[in-house]
Amino acid sequence: MTANDRDLTIDERDVLSGVSIAEPWSLVECFAHMRREHPTEMNRGGEEIAARLSRLGIPCTMYEPTLFLSTPRPSKLEVGGLTFEAKPPSFAPSVPDGVLARVVVIQDAAKLIDGYAPSTANLFGEGFSPMPGVEDVTGCVVAYFGTLNGERIAQLEKLGAAAVVAINPGDNAHWGGGCAFWGTPDTDDLPAKLGIPAVAVNRHAGEPLLEAAKTGAAARVVTSLEEGWYQCRLPVAEIRGTEQPEQFVLLHGHYDSWDVGVGDNATGNAAMLEIARVLWQHRGKLKRSVRLAWWPGHSTGRFAGSTWYADKFAIDLVRNCIAQINCDSPGCRWATSYEIIPWMAENAAFVAGVVNDAIGKPASGRRPPAANDYSFTNLGITGYLSSSSRIPAAEVAARGYYYVMGNGGNIEWHTVFDQLDIADRDILLDDIRIYLLAVWRNANAVLLPYDWGALIAEFAGTVRSYQRAAGDRFDLGPAQQAVAVLGDSVARFERAVRAGSIPPADANRTLLRLSRHLVPLNYVKGTRFRRDLATPPSPLPWLAIAEELDRYPPSTLGFALNQLQRGCNHVVGGLMDACEVVDAALDDARVNRAAA
Repeated sequence: MTANDRDLTIDERDVLSGVSIAEPWSLVECFAHMRREHPTEMNRGGEEIAARLSRLGIPCTMYEPTLFLSTPRPSKLEVGGLTFEAKPPSFAPSVPDGVLARVVVIQDAAKLIDGYAPSTANLFGEGFSPMPGVEDVTGCVVAYFGTLNGERIAQLEKLGAAAVVAINPGDNAHWGGGCAFWGTPDTDDLPAKLGIPAVAVNRHAGEPLLEAAKTGAAARVVTSLEEGWYQCRLPVAEIRGTEQPEQFVLLHGHYDSWDVGVGDNATGNAAMLEIARVLWQHRGKLKRSVRLAWWPGHSTGRFAGSTWYADKFAIDLVRNCIAQINCDSPGCRWATSYEIIPWMAENAAFVAGVVNDAIGKPASGRRPPAANDYSFTNLGITGYLSSSSRIPAAEVAARGYYYVMGNGGNIEWHTVFDQLDIADRDILLDDIRIYLLAVWRNANAVLLPYDWGALIAEFAGTVRSYQRAAGDRFDLGPAQQAVAVLGDSVARFERAVRAGSIPPADANRTLLRLSRHLVPLNYVKGTRFRRDLATPPSPLPWLAIAEELDRYPPSTLGFALNQLQRGCNHVVGGLMDACEVVDAALDDARVNRAAA
């Protein structure tokens, strides 16, 4: 698919025409024969990337953070006289002698409600159910149908489970994350570390587990993991801009993998290398800088590399990073659709335009999940992409595939079968063009491409939804009014920018300051300089408890309403702060017009 030249500038056509498959495919083939799972193996991958950057003449800084990592080792599930290969999540405990206990199977995974600590049941009384429909699991091996989920395992641990088994839907079990902390934990995070063993098994283990649950039989879960502190390689290339070099776009992706991980994420590593090569050739036309970072510790450290970088360079990121773009699992076979691109409301139109102009295809998106090295939302940095191309939904259904997060939808994701045949040269070229054009346009934008009006419209819909859920139990009117006031101010700001009353440089400062206020408001419940736990953030998370009021009995509803009151104050205060930013810009424009 060729680019839509009608909507490309001369420079953009020139940049995109320079993309070649030779350099990126060479790295894909190299990584197809290099395991990058254990830290010693992983570091070889970082060194290979740095060596290739050096051969291309691109400056690269090799950082060496010490990260806390957990690497699963061969483990097993024994049930009904059968033994199944099992894959423990990172940061689960090693139990070499195993846990032997009665089996309980939860067949409806939807009964496992995300976002609630079961330990609160003893505070809120018998009428409060932390996991509705789940029977007593004290001392049991609890199996559920689905993939590994750290929060779910933690919930079951608090309910008294002795071990957890995730029954995956296919012939192969998938590796996955365990603990809910994000990156190397601090002392406040450590209580979230799992205290019970957990494993993923394939669908063939489901039948004997179901039979054991019916008869009251037992199963044994045996786990082995290697855990500790490791010095890791973290290569970062920076291509300096010519007009505002202190400001930068951050393009990033992890280079560690499960086994050789071709689709997750050798293809992403290769795409970034090619983008670095092309940008270096055209560096004289870059207005702002571009940083490209390859992260260690994504899988075995729960985004430890990107979190280390966010912590280490937090102030620089807050002051100067205009966007973060995540590159994970591009260029996989059959992935020709762009239907579920992760993007935020404020950059959705920009990304859809990039996809159309780069390869002539339509794009649609969704709210980013709590994954994929989105380690910068607490700093207020807008972001988009991670996965890009996906297997079309009709073909997924025809192949009988189930949903997986990476590999473009190929179910070899997070298995030993993620090999060279998962990558596709032509699709990789398309995805490289998309990422390259997004980086180029973001770095060279006269006006930063943030549509804060779109986000405010999303806020209005979110608050309306929460108000419907709360009913007459709580009035979210102050939040609705604050959204409306900010919307009016932003609309006036946009009109002033279009009219030329606010110069682009001044407008960009305001747009960037809005990002620092509004992104955390939409994705973060913690503080500015530490990540939330890796749990799915609801829109405007400080108000999300409005949807759960029905779960509280009358005697304890007041606790939830008190939380909602504080959340409403937080949201209203944040919106007012953002409004002050916009109003200050409008006031400055009026003063400047009067002086002229």
